[in-house]
Amino acid sequence: MKPDRSSRPLGGLLLPAILLAALACVPLLSPPDYLMHVMITMLLTALAGTGWAMMGRFGLVSFGHGAFLGIASYTMALLWNLYGITPWLGIPIGVAAAVAAAVLLGYPSFRLRVVGHYFALVTLAAGEIVRILIVALRDITGGSLGMTPEQAEPGMGFFALQFGKVGFWWIALLAWAGGLLAWRALDRSMSSKALAAIAEDEDAAASVGIRVTREKLKVTMISAGLAALAGALTAQYRMYLNPESLAGLGISLQIVFGAIAGGMYSPIGPTIGALITIGLDESLRIGFGTQFIGAAPFVYGILLVLFMLFLPRGIAGLLERRRRPPQSAATPAREAAARP
Repeated sequence: MKPDRSSRPLGGLLLPAILLAALACVPLLSPPDYLMHVMITMLLTALAGTGWAMMGRFGLVSFGHGAFLGIASYTMALLWNLYGITPWLGIPIGVAAAVAAAVLLGYPSFRLRVVGHYFALVTLAAGEIVRILIVALRDITGGSLGMTPEQAEPGMGFFALQFGKVGFWWIALLAWAGGLLAWRALDRSMSSKALAAIAEDEDAAASVGIRVTREKLKVTMISAGLAALAGALTAQYRMYLNPESLAGLGISLQIVFGAIAGGMYSPIGPTIGALITIGLDESLRIGFGTQFIGAAPFVYGILLVLFMLFLPRGIAGLLERRRRPPQSAATPAREAAARP
């Protein structure tokens, strides 16, 4: 019996492919610079959300992903400013540093079986530690005032990874597509089944031979790497780094909200969430300006609670339920019993 197509997760393969083809045509339309800026920011935010969701959907809730963005972005910028190392190398080095930090954070947590809200608090503390360190090292990082990567000399734009909006559009689009491929690769691997079993019952999973610490650490490294890549590219695109926007609780909360609101169980969910968060950010900025500083985290917090209470599977989950055909009374009962 063939599987019912309506039961596949929204955006399994076809929808992301269609969306990728449509986004590839955007530069041909010569959109305004402001619209290009918003779309580039949306893609990079979606990449960070995709990374977070790869952990979150297996019960590994992190409130410290801002730490990975901050480590990668500041590592890249400092290597360029202090040593002249091209961001083409600085970004992989920054991502590797963020992944190493994820291992240092995750390994003892998983070995000591720090789970649930305790793990969330550990990641929250890690994010604040990174932010405070960036502020404290003000002579190197610029502290709370932030820092700016040095402008490249004429003719050195490619070496310095300093492009116009169209050039960065292609970089952001490729990075976003890479995040979706990483999601698909994880879904098609045995690690996905192992992580689902661990999320259901860690002791039972260990009893059948699943290496719990290794599987958790593996998905944490992938998640941190995607978030770090998003942070480094965002910093290079903006040509400005600030600990509040790249390492603080605010950016971590934005990532969490986008993934949950869009739907962390669907590969396209974080992209939907990024559209919501960036749209909300721009609306608040235009509507309030500097009159309501901190409006975005405040609104994110309220909406996050509402989504978790009334729409836990996000917008993608809602669309997935609505596209399913009517079923017999027995089928929903079986689905409810099998649902994690």
